[in-house]
Amino acid sequence: MNRGSAGANLPVLRGHNAALVLDLLRTAGEGGISRLELAERTGLTPQAVSKITARLRTEGMAAEAGRRASTGGKPRTVLRLVPSAAHAVGLHLDRDELTAVLVDLAGTPVAVRRVPLDLGAGAEQVIEAAAVQVDAVRAEAVRADAARAATAGGETVRGEAVRGEAGRTRVDSVLPDAGPGVGEPLGVGVAMPGPLDHVTGVPRRVTGFPQWDGFPLRDALAARLQLPVVLDKDTNAAALGLALRGPGDSFVYLHLGTGLGAGLVLGGTLHRGARTGAGEFGHQVIQLDGPLCECGNRGCIEALCLAAVARGDLAEAARVLGAGAANLVGLLDIDRVLLGGRTIAAHEERFVRGVAAVVAERARGAGIPVAAAEGGAHPVAEGAAQLVLAPVFRHRRGAELG
Repeated sequence: MNRGSAGANLPVLRGHNAALVLDLLRTAGEGGISRLELAERTGLTPQAVSKITARLRTEGMAAEAGRRASTGGKPRTVLRLVPSAAHAVGLHLDRDELTAVLVDLAGTPVAVRRVPLDLGAGAEQVIEAAAVQVDAVRAEAVRADAARAATAGGETVRGEAVRGEAGRTRVDSVLPDAGPGVGEPLGVGVAMPGPLDHVTGVPRRVTGFPQWDGFPLRDALAARLQLPVVLDKDTNAAALGLALRGPGDSFVYLHLGTGLGAGLVLGGTLHRGARTGAGEFGHQVIQLDGPLCECGNRGCIEALCLAAVARGDLAEAARVLGAGAANLVGLLDIDRVLLGGRTIAAHEERFVRGVAAVVAERARGAGIPVAAAEGGAHPVAEGAAQLVLAPVFRHRRGAELG
């Protein structure tokens, strides 16, 4: 497979021009955009835009959003994206937990599920668990859609969280505005700890789970689901989602949870590296002859940081994380540092303050901001879904998928 296809065994869903139009419809939101504006922004002829939008309306992906006053002549009809016309599923395979999220074309979560997972249980069990949750999250969305359809007066129904016994499946939410139907998803994006090869869809020696080395996870899951599947590292998926919503600058996303990794966005483009191995941030050696890390080295930042968290020394954990962040700032001259992951979320203020102090001390007056990553409650799973959606729109920062 050549690198131009970027490891995503997704079908070519539509031509380049139609994808440009779709992207503009998406960014226009509910207010919509006129055909004339579409022609001006894409450089296409009005006739070409009319043909494309007619086809998108026939396919149910676009609809009229009213009329807008014109400077001359009759009012212009504006069009909008129909978010419910298609969906994508994002999966976050963490070391001890699986999160599945179904998002619509606008990237809005429609339903979310979280269940316990043992990433070391074996490939067959993990694949089956993933397949079950893909089916389940789609079923949750269908039930929510049916409930909305049955609601008198068109009122919006929000599904309440279902919380069972400890360790049981948790349906975090079924969100409103799923639209008039939840059909077959465009594909499934899968994010997991690295290292892995995004191009071939094959994990390598995942830290703590070397048995994954060389297993064709993407293709095996695609065969089980009978759906297109994309595989990437958890940190890359989260960084992609942040980049698509951001200003196109350079930043690092540091994810501290069951492990520690980084997603690198340089000039608005997700940086994976020639062998898709960039971002193995946790395995920088910062203490020679330090404690043994699960990767086999000693003194890795991940081992030091997780050990500090385990003994409750959050100040030390933030100091270690800050030292690594400062190294990246000095090496890559990035614009900002974003923090995420369940450990950060549980102690957000302490980590942001601690990391920022170290970065400020070592950044030599550069004034690099440090903040918690904004966005959804499940940034890795939602970013994994964007691995599927971004090619549909041929996003203007399409190199993120390169």
